[in-house]
Amino acid sequence: MQSNPSGRVRHRKRPSETDATKANGAQMLVDDQNKYKKMRIRTLSSVWMIGGFVLIIYMGHLYIWAMVVVIQFFMTKELFNLLRKVNEDRQLPGFRILNWFFFFTAMLFTYGRFLSRQLVNTVTSDKLLYRTVSGLIKYQMFICYLLYIIGFVWFILSLKKKLYKYQFGQYAWTHMILLLVFAQSSFTVANIYEGIFWFLLPASLIVINDIAAYFFGFFFGRTPLIKLSPKKTWEGFIGASVATILSAFLLANLMGRFPWLTCPRKDLSTGWLHCDPGPMFKPDYYSLPQWLPFWKDVEILPVQWHALALGLFASIIAPFGGFFASGFKRAFKFKDFGDSIPGHGGITDRMDCQMVMAVFAYIYHQSFIMQQDLSVDMILDQILRSLTYEEQHILYTQLGSVLRERLTIGL
Repeated sequence: MQSNPSGRVRHRKRPSETDATKANGAQMLVDDQNKYKKMRIRTLSSVWMIGGFVLIIYMGHLYIWAMVVVIQFFMTKELFNLLRKVNEDRQLPGFRILNWFFFFTAMLFTYGRFLSRQLVNTVTSDKLLYRTVSGLIKYQMFICYLLYIIGFVWFILSLKKKLYKYQFGQYAWTHMILLLVFAQSSFTVANIYEGIFWFLLPASLIVINDIAAYFFGFFFGRTPLIKLSPKKTWEGFIGASVATILSAFLLANLMGRFPWLTCPRKDLSTGWLHCDPGPMFKPDYYSLPQWLPFWKDVEILPVQWHALALGLFASIIAPFGGFFASGFKRAFKFKDFGDSIPGHGGITDRMDCQMVMAVFAYIYHQSFIMQQDLSVDMILDQILRSLTYEEQHILYTQLGSVLRERLTIGL
């Protein structure tokens, strides 16, 4: 206690009254008193999710696609609920149904475009079903547009006085959700049918990066990385980047040896696959220096070099999907998108980086891996999508005649 000339008594602040967090503005994860409890809950949830994920991967392409659809459903549900207002919704009893109507229209449009070839190849044994499916695929875009126009008219007719602003806000929010969810996750489904490898490796790298960033930050984190996520640290970011890039190189070698993962699926069946692995999955051998006592040469799959690019993106760029989600949550003042996964939040909280990664993996595969020249599969896909059954039969007959003529000339 000290006195001053004015006669007032000034008390010295006790140490307990000082602000313990003013150095960083927010408490770091490493200083959290409940960090071990949170880590245990988060770890148990992660084990359950990874175990279920491995089981679905084993079951095959169709079940992985079904998993993506379920994830899309719950992500859309979480996002729909973010900006809902109970009082306004009570005055608009059918407005939620309209949102889901747009959801299923978007689903029909997206998967009708991406999986038309697989669907046609699945029903070729039944002539009537084949004609029906071929017709639906041919007019799929028109059907989807017609459904959208029905939803558009439905929305206009549902407008109510004093609720215009809320309704138009929800209409715009619905379209943004569908664009966010379907435009990105549809690339995930395309990756699956190009070969599970192109889905599993990018998804695994995001999981590895997330886990590594958590544990490196948990034990070594001291330096804040970005204000949008106060608990993210440079130590976690750098440690996770190294772990992810190394994992990409090693996992590509492991996964690339299983035809079940590398073969593309041409239909919607669930049987085991066997195919020519292609040049990307055939090993190259490199001689090592003679002074190495244990290894004389090493075999590396060409796809491993491409995996390094995926690992680099997963560790440096994909986390910005999480930062975007963090900024969005801060803007609307809520902690998580949901609470369906203990220790993690909602489904959307786990998928923010995955969606960014899926788009990159698809574009990278189409640009640097997939052969751009015309192939039998590409031409066959165009024939099945563009020609009717009768036209396909005519083409088959004419092609047979051309081949017989060439054979006769050759003899």
